Amino acid sequence: MAMKESDSKFIKIRCPKCKNEQIIFGKVASLVKCLVCEQELANPTGGKSKIKGRVLEVLQ
Repeated sequence: MAMKESDSKFIKIRCPKCKNEQIIFGKVASLVKCLVCEQELANPTGGKSKIKGRVLEVLQ
């Protein structure tokens, strides 16, 4: 039995406030804040996250 590949990815985003680059999961379960300035970067929505920063790259 083959395992189903997840359709969720990790994404690299840039904080709109301090320009810090951070990697987060595409479907977050809780609020994600910037590790440098604590600006909100992503909110959970029950599915894909609501991203508040600039998406730089989608990682495989």
